[in-house]
Amino acid sequence: MVAAALGALQTLAYVHTALPGAWLLPLATLAWLVWRLDTVPPCRAALLAACYATAWLVAGVWWLFISMHRYGGLPAWMAATAVLLLAAALSGWLALAAAAYARWRRGGAGDAWLFAALWLLAELARGVVFTGFPWLASGYSQLDAPLAALAPWVGVYGIGAVLAFAAAALARLIRSRGRRWGPAAAALALVAWVNWAGPGEHSRPAGEISVALLQTNVKQDEKFSAERMPEMLAWVDNRLRLARADLVVAPETAVPLLPFQLAEMAPGYWEGLRGHFGDAAAGRAALVGVPLGDYERGYTNSVAGLSPAGEYRYDKYHLVPFGEFIPIGFRWFTAMMNIPLGDFARGVVDPPSFAVGAQRVAPNICYEDLFGEELARRFTDPATAPTVFANVSNIGWFGDTIATVQHLNISRMRALEFQRPMIRATNTGATAIVDHRGVVQAMLPPHTRGVLTGSVQGRDGITPFAWWAARAGLWPLALGALLVVLAAAWRERPPRRSTRLQGP
Repeated sequence: MVAAALGALQTLAYVHTALPGAWLLPLATLAWLVWRLDTVPPCRAALLAACYATAWLVAGVWWLFISMHRYGGLPAWMAATAVLLLAAALSGWLALAAAAYARWRRGGAGDAWLFAALWLLAELARGVVFTGFPWLASGYSQLDAPLAALAPWVGVYGIGAVLAFAAAALARLIRSRGRRWGPAAAALALVAWVNWAGPGEHSRPAGEISVALLQTNVKQDEKFSAERMPEMLAWVDNRLRLARADLVVAPETAVPLLPFQLAEMAPGYWEGLRGHFGDAAAGRAALVGVPLGDYERGYTNSVAGLSPAGEYRYDKYHLVPFGEFIPIGFRWFTAMMNIPLGDFARGVVDPPSFAVGAQRVAPNICYEDLFGEELARRFTDPATAPTVFANVSNIGWFGDTIATVQHLNISRMRALEFQRPMIRATNTGATAIVDHRGVVQAMLPPHTRGVLTGSVQGRDGITPFAWWAARAGLWPLALGALLVVLAAAWRERPPRRSTRLQGP
């Protein structure tokens, strides 16, 4: 089916963002979808959109199959079916949006606004409902395109809405054979203005720190191996101590043992690191991914901070379904997999930053950097807002796949939204230094072991997106889209008939 083929094809733009013209793929495929939706009834529109979105998501997150089959031990057919069902379920939001568009469209210039609003609501629902899965939000396809300049103003979802408006305007122009330029002219004017104005400088330099980022490159099926554990722990300890940087960062679960397990396997390990980084004369600090807690208080996926000022702890807030908590009714599914699943407790959504000299470093763990609206809550008070983001990740679960590049691009979008640098320390990649403009300054080759060193310029100041998202989350976007949709639905109401009796 054409809809499925085009949906799958646009996934290239989420990986090869810098390829000339790659950003036009989502625009063209989405314009085709709108062009088809303009001619079909609501039920048919829902089916077309479901095919488009399901293929889009399967082509973009097929690597989930590896975690469930290769590392989880599920039969191949069952793992493949699970990926397909997940994509089909998530595509339901776009199917509903397409049906509503087919129902309320009028064939006028307002249809482009209606489609953009419904598209935005569908993406917001996918990113929020049932803890959300915003991977492949359409705005990420525009990371190296003109619309990326909107990131510090409206964030990734706002970029996606503008993309949808432009696609609907293009579809209208094609259907009218070039006669109806209204929406297309508006879209072109917006893109021209964005190119002229640029993202703007909403942040300012706040000093530099040197960093050393560890990439452990431990295969996922060896990460919890008792035979490999001593060598892995020794390598992390050695590199943490040898690094000559203001801040050393080790990836998510670089030390993959709970405190009591670490004390049994490597007595004095943590105490030695605490003493090394507690030395005021050295003046160095470290962030280390490690699970923390105990049976009574619960366990957390955490980052431990060590510095002369004392210890710091960050506990992951946004947990991954099935990997870090089991959704209600799905314990039977997780029981079938041979994955050391966690039943972790949540941290707080707006934790304090980790002080490294004059910098305020805000950790986030793996999946958390998909949720810009949650990171924004740390910007309520400009005086305590982060100057640097630090992401620690382990996506070794997904092998040598496009997940690595996709996750790097997600971090780049967060850097653009907040105009903050993002340093990334990962197990298998991408370990990188990203500046406040979303540009990768340095990166280790994925699936290699090493240490990336460099300097990072911290930033002060608040972007418009950080300001409004810190206070209202995603509600301004959702309410704006709802108003457009309600206006479209209202104009569909039949005129009221007067019941007044007429005189003779």
